[in-house]
Amino acid sequence: MLHRRLLAGFLLWAAIPFTLHAQTLAGRPPMGWNSYNCFGSAVHEDEVKANTDYMADRLKQHGWEYVVVDFLWAYDNPPGSLIGNPFQQRLYDGSYIPWLSMDQWGRLVPDPNKFPSAFAGKGFKPLADYVHSRGLKFGIHVMRGIPRQAVWARTPVMGADGITADQIADTSSTCEWLNHMYGLDMRKAGAQAYLNSLLRLYADWGVDFIKVDDISRPYHKAEVEGYQKAIGSCGRPIVLSISPGETPLAEAAHVEQYANMWRMADDFWDEWKAMLRMFDYAKSWEGRGGPGHWPDCDMIQIGKISKRGPVGPQRYSRFTEAESVTHMTFWSLFRSPLMLGGNLPENRDWEERLFTNDEVLEANQQGTDPRQAYKQDGKMVWFSHGANGNVFYVGLFNIGDSAKKVTIDWATLGIRRKAAVRDCWKKADAGVFSRSYGQVIPAHGAALVKVTVL
Repeated sequence: MLHRRLLAGFLLWAAIPFTLHAQTLAGRPPMGWNSYNCFGSAVHEDEVKANTDYMADRLKQHGWEYVVVDFLWAYDNPPGSLIGNPFQQRLYDGSYIPWLSMDQWGRLVPDPNKFPSAFAGKGFKPLADYVHSRGLKFGIHVMRGIPRQAVWARTPVMGADGITADQIADTSSTCEWLNHMYGLDMRKAGAQAYLNSLLRLYADWGVDFIKVDDISRPYHKAEVEGYQKAIGSCGRPIVLSISPGETPLAEAAHVEQYANMWRMADDFWDEWKAMLRMFDYAKSWEGRGGPGHWPDCDMIQIGKISKRGPVGPQRYSRFTEAESVTHMTFWSLFRSPLMLGGNLPENRDWEERLFTNDEVLEANQQGTDPRQAYKQDGKMVWFSHGANGNVFYVGLFNIGDSAKKVTIDWATLGIRRKAAVRDCWKKADAGVFSRSYGQVIPAHGAALVKVTVL
């Protein structure tokens, strides 16, 4: 009888849809660092470790935890290729140059020139172990599909006897801006087995987060499901991030079910006009975020960026101080995942203060259901609810080109009595107010206040 009960329990567990794995992760918006904005395709292991150490020493206690290696870690960027889109030419025999680091199963592995600890088939495990030893989590960027060189080489698919890479590739499905991969035809036998083998490899390495690129625009529904199914079977909890945007709103219900975070827009960079567009993208996705599934505004463009490309010269962010406050305020209040894009060891006191204000980060980690209250005459207000019905986080934004007073009326929040206001950036109480609260905000600036009903 006991054996029958155990068997029945196992069968019940096995029948749970694999999509539930997605919803048990990322209960709050993930917070971390990503190498792309400062190093493009050319980050090296020592630089990843330096950013890991900075996060562990200065940011971890404020909730930052993910260290993500982005873009083309299987490629040895030689001099002259720092932007990172090497053209895969064919040799006379049809093979590809440059040849990416790949194992016998058609799975890309880290290039040992950039990641020396990966030598002798160790992959990312030594680097992931280092990140974990500092109390943090490790992530990687991957391109959708299967390497073209694996298709050429007809590499066998692990877990699918007799099936090779060329039999599962969709050679008509390619990325418009990177020429290394073919899409997978998920209708073909062996396609899911290939993704399963990828995620088992990543799980063996100790990966906690994957960012799958070239999958949201256009939206590759079957492959999104395939990655999540592979995560569900790999034996390790792994957050699934998909990019780039604009993820189609028509797929909102699907992406909420299968991904933990998804890009609302294309790559975001340090230009005010891009910030203005992001407000509109966020309005389109208003009400869609929640535990396990988060619309993503993209990385935070504050600090030292573009050290080796990919956009513009090496620089500290072009955002002014007021615009940087707006950047952090909106990403926090909207509850976007927070992924720092600058080289952390080069942060100045200014950047560190922006990243370690626990009162601002509280809105990101504890707020619920962010909404736009109004947007008119160069003024914009967003708000979210706190942990109980008596608390609100309110962002006052001046998106015009001159100083303005931006006000929130209590009636908009459903408040019918006095409320105390605390300025989160100033870490100071502003007072008790009967009907509304306002501040004079500099051009392109913002304030974040916590409103507590008395």
